[in-house]
Amino acid sequence: MGKFAVKATKTGFVFNLKAGNGEVIATSESYKSKDTCLNGIESVRKCCEGGIEDQTVEGFEKLTHPKFEVYADKAGEFRFRLKARNGEIIAVSEGYKAKASCMNGIESVKKNAPEAQIVEVEDK
Repeated sequence: MGKFAVKATKTGFVFNLKAGNGEVIATSESYKSKDTCLNGIESVRKCCEGGIEDQTVEGFEKLTHPKFEVYADKAGEFRFRLKARNGEIIAVSEGYKAKASCMNGIESVKKNAPEAQIVEVEDK
């Protein structure tokens, strides 16, 4: 089972959604407070059922929020971002060499986020 790892940083709080194997599948922005970070986690839980807008194909269909957006970064790697109902980005992925791996990352978020426990982690 996945987990949301919440961590304090110099600028606030962030979370990583980790799969059952410990791999990070999505990362948050920096939040000013722990409460707003926890609200961000709840938003991911609610919005992870959104559709997938594949911006790497020509003439892609624009979906309404919430949604996952799949895109290619400047290095040519595939990434996704999860957008909330209001259009705000609430989680982003790492870069993937293969589009299929990026799509697997989205499926992992959809599978893990709804039931993932929240744990606090300390810098070592």
